[in-house]
Amino acid sequence: MTPLAQSLNSQGIDTPATIHPNLTTPALVEAALCAGEGALSKHGALVVKTGAKTGRSANDKFIVRDEVTEDTVWWGRVNKAISPDHFAALKADFMAALREKDALYVADLFGGSQPEHRVNVRVINELAWHNLFIRTMLVRPSVEELGHFAPEYTIIDLPSFKADPDRHGTHSETVIAVNLAEKLILIGGTRYAGEMKKSVFGILNYLLPEKGVMPMHCSANISADGKTAVFFGLSGTGKTTLSADASRTLIGDDEHGWSDSAVFNFEGGCYAKMIRLSEEAEPEIYATTRRFGTVLENVVMDDKTRELDLDDNSLAENTRGAYPIDFIPNTSEHNLGPVPSDVVMLTADAFGVLPPIARLTPDQAMYHFLSGYTAKVAGTEIGVTEPEATFSTCFGAPFMPRHPSVYGNLLKERIASGGVSCWLINTGWTGGKYGTGHRMPIQATRALLNAALDGDLDDVEYRKDLNFGFDVPVSVPVLAAQGIDQSILDPRSTWDDGADYDAAAQKLVRLFIENFAEFEPHVDESVRRAAPAAPIAA
Repeated sequence: MTPLAQSLNSQGIDTPATIHPNLTTPALVEAALCAGEGALSKHGALVVKTGAKTGRSANDKFIVRDEVTEDTVWWGRVNKAISPDHFAALKADFMAALREKDALYVADLFGGSQPEHRVNVRVINELAWHNLFIRTMLVRPSVEELGHFAPEYTIIDLPSFKADPDRHGTHSETVIAVNLAEKLILIGGTRYAGEMKKSVFGILNYLLPEKGVMPMHCSANISADGKTAVFFGLSGTGKTTLSADASRTLIGDDEHGWSDSAVFNFEGGCYAKMIRLSEEAEPEIYATTRRFGTVLENVVMDDKTRELDLDDNSLAENTRGAYPIDFIPNTSEHNLGPVPSDVVMLTADAFGVLPPIARLTPDQAMYHFLSGYTAKVAGTEIGVTEPEATFSTCFGAPFMPRHPSVYGNLLKERIASGGVSCWLINTGWTGGKYGTGHRMPIQATRALLNAALDGDLDDVEYRKDLNFGFDVPVSVPVLAAQGIDQSILDPRSTWDDGADYDAAAQKLVRLFIENFAEFEPHVDESVRRAAPAAPIAA
């Protein structure tokens, strides 16, 4: 019996399967190809399909409700409970399924790049490409560290496993079940690999606040003079795009911790959206699609030429690419940097109401952090013509086991104590809502972001936004220098009809106020006063 097989056996995992421990990228790519799990593109990326599940199965994720989690988890529509008995039945059936496998791929990895705040995670997969994915996404131990690696948390991911709702207490045949007491996560019935990385994010989000460390769903980078910026935002708001700036050093694109001494990446890779990726707009990310070692999920490829079509969404709108972080030029050697000087909150406002940039106080920053606002564009369903507001508290509600106020108070304390500058940036619509206005020009967003991070907005004139109360620049010299109309700074002036803007603004303010009602009992009066004003006309 190999040392790793012995280690698995000591964890109660007894299987006759051939164990493939801690394989390298080439070996895992070869195994995936031999098993027919995917195909190589013309330039060497591994292209795979996830089948029916092309994104997270939010309704199928559960946390075991027991004496450990009863009073520490924020139970409700986000964190759904599964009983210890149901989990025990699920675990027994997972162990039985492992005994039926011919081969298993095991990776021992770190969640977190700062040694004193990381966790040891063992991941067991039936698919070689899943093992490659998680090995790419998490932090890879050195050979020496593997020699004395002891797993703290274990993830078992079996896409072929089908849960039984009656026996296991699930909603469907798909399950993501987290047992924090046993330090075990079971994933079945889905080939979407992102469930694994988000499970590790959830673990760290649960553990780190007790140590006073702020876990964040954000990207982060460092300026040439050593100042760190973090970028909060939901999917599609620009976290990955705006942080992958060749003039700044990338720490990471998705999940980080903010300790007393550093901002550290939870991961060792990036997981970027690929749909309609442009070489001109995002050259650094585009280049990763042409690298051996990148895993492309649901990206359409010509079977004969092996050419990729990044514009084709016939398999999924949520096409994804996983690649090592060092595929991006100018990345942090140790996946960490100094504590932040700037906090940037990104939103894609499809209502066309928010300005392209606004300066926030610490209380306003906490308010908008707890709100976690963005907006989805109108769908294709007949009769649906209005944008849809989306509020995901802490810009990552599905991954936050504790009450949002825990994370919000941590953020506010760190912002206030560190003298951090806070910004809200709208990467969404201007000149009208989705359907009548147009998307915020990326060159304007980059120009304003760089001006904020470089300190060029410190001494410009500001106006107070009548609806939201934050400060908005009246003019920014860098916009004029690039030939961008300064009127973009005042969204009302970009609409054809100011009354229409007022109506849209009033609607959005009401949505903010209604959403925040559940948090009001848990925050200070100063944060409650940071809420948008009662709707008024400009």
